[in-house]
Amino acid sequence: MKFETGQLVCTIGVITEQKKNPAFALFVNKSLDRHLKGDWGDLGEEDKKSNDDALETGERILSAYEADGFPKIWIITECNRSATTI
Repeated sequence: MKFETGQLVCTIGVITEQKKNPAFALFVNKSLDRHLKGDWGDLGEEDKKSNDDALETGERILSAYEADGFPKIWIITECNRSATTI
C-alpha cells in the first residue's frame, strides 16, 4: 500500500451490484487493490500526476476503473486519509 485508506465504504449502488454479480465484486476488489498500489486506472495523465503529487502533499486521491460489462467505478481516498469510498 502506498497510503492509508482509513475506513473503507461503498455506495449503495456498488453494494447492490456486488450482491447481484460476483464478477463485479471481483472487479471492485481488483480495482481497490490497484488504487492502493498507485495504479490510478482510467484517468488522464494530468489526474494521474495529481494523485502522484497527493501521495506527498496529503491531498485527495481519486481513481476510476472501467471494464467491459461493468459500470465505471470511482475510488476516492479523503485528503486526511480517514476514509476511502468506492
